[in-house]
Amino acid sequence: MVSLILSAVLPTLRPPPCPTQENCRQASTSQLGVLYISLLLTSLGSGGIRPNVVTFGADQFDMAKSKVAARKWNYFNWYYFSMGMATLTAVTVVVYIQDNVGWGWGLGIPTAAMALSIVAFMIGSPLYNKLEPAGSPLVRVAQVVVAAVKKRKAVLPADPSLLYENKELDAAISCKGRLLHTNQFTWLDKAAVVTDGEATESDQPNLWRIATVHRVEELKSIVRMLPIWAAGILLVTSSSHQHSFTIQQARTMDRHLSSSFAIPPASLSIFSILTTLIGLLLYERLFMPFARRFTKNPSGITCLQRMGVGFTVNIVATVVSSIVEIKRKAVAADRNLLDSPKAIIPISVFWLVPQFCLHGVAEVFMSVGHLEFLYDQSPESMRSTAAALYWIAIAGGNYLGTLLVSLVHKYSGEKRNWLPDKNLNRGRLECYYWLVSGIQVVNLIYYVICAWFYTYKPLEEVEERSREGDVELATD
Repeated sequence: MVSLILSAVLPTLRPPPCPTQENCRQASTSQLGVLYISLLLTSLGSGGIRPNVVTFGADQFDMAKSKVAARKWNYFNWYYFSMGMATLTAVTVVVYIQDNVGWGWGLGIPTAAMALSIVAFMIGSPLYNKLEPAGSPLVRVAQVVVAAVKKRKAVLPADPSLLYENKELDAAISCKGRLLHTNQFTWLDKAAVVTDGEATESDQPNLWRIATVHRVEELKSIVRMLPIWAAGILLVTSSSHQHSFTIQQARTMDRHLSSSFAIPPASLSIFSILTTLIGLLLYERLFMPFARRFTKNPSGITCLQRMGVGFTVNIVATVVSSIVEIKRKAVAADRNLLDSPKAIIPISVFWLVPQFCLHGVAEVFMSVGHLEFLYDQSPESMRSTAAALYWIAIAGGNYLGTLLVSLVHKYSGEKRNWLPDKNLNRGRLECYYWLVSGIQVVNLIYYVICAWFYTYKPLEEVEERSREGDVELATD
């Protein structure tokens, strides 16, 4: 962030101002280099913070099923609400400062806020509940795969209780309970087969030759999650047009609230953010208690059900986007404005608001449900990795959206290109929206099949029963 501020403030790190927007001097290679390095550092910082902050925050609470059931609030709803408030502040207050005061202040204020947050984090560090590191989970995954390959010819015992277990060895990675054996992906169970000659009585066996049941089930849990996780990528792909085509549409529509004030096209995303924030409050205070009466589920509905609702709402949002584009072009045709790409079509920009609101509702269900699912179903020692998968799905969805737009633009013809470069009025954007809707329907069918056959991880929870330290093993 400091390097971004310098690139915006120091004259030597940016091209000179160009008020006329004509014959402007382009940024030099060194200036672009500083900018790209600054953005790269920002991306690396975000990649380190985002997957860990959600899991670190959850570690401050007892996330056992019995404790979650006793609470009347959902941690992930409030985490996402906080993220939404930060985003709303960024697209309103920070953008206003950047446009009306200057980029130095616009970047400097968030940098100062981040510095204060670091100071607050360091001061509160002794009070936090911190889990001790227990080695790389990726190494444990590799050890299970290698051990299973080495024992690929081994015969699995008929009784799973004969597979190798070591509570002391797994203690550091199973503080909340050990994973129990499942009958899926039994080929991986060969990693836990005890063969003749192995020193299994040792506290530190060769983990590249033998793995405990808990470690095998860690890998199984990740493998089971991947199909559900992959389904979330296309939701991001279908929503990526909110930051591109809807802005182009808004520029051609009547954006005036009064004779002197017009809504900036990029500010329409505020409606999606506000809908998400309001939706999270209503979900927490109204929907969860109402659904709990019928389902007896502490969360109202399961994470998989919540994601399914989000997928469905997002399909509706994309269909609405297509209908609005048909309406916009019809008005342009009535006023003979199809060949005037810079003309303002006499149709209110608020026609675009419903699709933004529907995308906000879809986020309430899908995005929060997706994040909660990855946290809840991932192994205890791999929750940061699972949270990283959430952000990888977002990045992958955006890249896939860019690829889809490029392919549609390339292969949809030259005369009636669906996504033309200059005149959106002569394009067929509604066909692109129908295409995205169809892809989402296929994705929803795929998701329903995956969710139907999904097996929740079996966990042997340790529950405190008395102050004297009695414990009870409860299978989740």
